[in-house]
Amino acid sequence: MNDKDTVLIVDDEEDICYFLRRNLSNKNYTTYFANSIQAGKQALIEHRPAILLLDNHLPDGRGIEFAEKVKQDFPGIKIVMITAHDTHTDRTNANKNGVDYFLSKPFVMADVYEALECVKKIAK
Repeated sequence: MNDKDTVLIVDDEEDICYFLRRNLSNKNYTTYFANSIQAGKQALIEHRPAILLLDNHLPDGRGIEFAEKVKQDFPGIKIVMITAHDTHTDRTNANKNGVDYFLSKPFVMADVYEALECVKKIAK
């Protein structure tokens, strides 16, 4: 079983990755990050995180489509979509593709912590 406090961040904005990593590490999360879907695929295999923080707009594709593949290959993983593009259609498609929680940018860390706690409860 995966450590429930292991998080992979997949976002093309390195500042966001470092920001999330630093703040999550302060709360005892083990964090990794990748800046593309391709790098995210490799990191999923290498690190087997319990939670994926996933941007929707990445340089090599859309997170919504990647989420569906992630859920097929890693059915136990919990996915939190973090995106600036928050429309009803995006939320509906994200939910259909296995996203467990949808978080809009800009966000504050309290929102991220709440999302993580929510998806960890789903896993129980």
